Amino acid sequence: MVGAFHGHAHNRKCQLCWHPMYIMGTGHSKGEGCEHIFSSSNDLARGTQHASPFHRHQAIEEHFAFWDADKYAALSNFLRNHYREALTTIHMLETELATVKSTLNLTDTDFLIFHAAEKSFLEQLQEPPVQDHLKIRYVEVLNEHIHATLLQTRKCVDTAYVRLQNAEGLAAHMELQLGIEKRWEIGGPDYNCFKEEASLCSYRTALDELERLVVMRLFELSKLSLSGTGFVSFALYC
Repeated sequence: MVGAFHGHAHNRKCQLCWHPMYIMGTGHSKGEGCEHIFSSSNDLARGTQHASPFHRHQAIEEHFAFWDADKYAALSNFLRNHYREALTTIHMLETELATVKSTLNLTDTDFLIFHAAEKSFLEQLQEPPVQDHLKIRYVEVLNEHIHATLLQTRKCVDTAYVRLQNAEGLAAHMELQLGIEKRWEIGGPDYNCFKEEASLCSYRTALDELERLVVMRLFELSKLSLSGTGFVSFALYC
């Protein structure tokens, strides 16, 4: 069992399939109950690793018996507090959702359609063909070639010339692989097509990394009990 936010750190497709918001009522287990129990029982290792089998079993049974009694005693407060919190959240989100639906002229059915459409899109999404990968890399090499040419006219002549030679050799090698007889012109249709694709690849990579870092910071803030306080927004940008 994993927490709700683990899907964000993994990928969007995993989140659409397993996020508790989308699987309520399907019978799937949610939460991190087992993980919390196992974490609390780790302290037993120091006191039981050299004990006899009888005393080891006795310590484990006493630990979990105390765990059960302790959690049962706090269960009523836990349920009461979380129930009140859930009611407040539901009331607030229902108001916001009603405003959004009214503004965008949406219905509840539309949200189900959006979810199914996004899930279907991600399931059908495939990696570009090998040839397209090579063409994207070819565009990047051409850009490096141009950059090295410009640097050659500046102060770092020696370094720029080495980069120019490397880029020239790599471009020629990739042209041979792709069967390109005439080098693509900068601004030409083939160049522009795969330049845009190369930019999108870099953008997606940066976006995934940003989402991963934000989720990691949210976990850190939750461990410091700063989530839900006025320090959260400031800490995210530090």
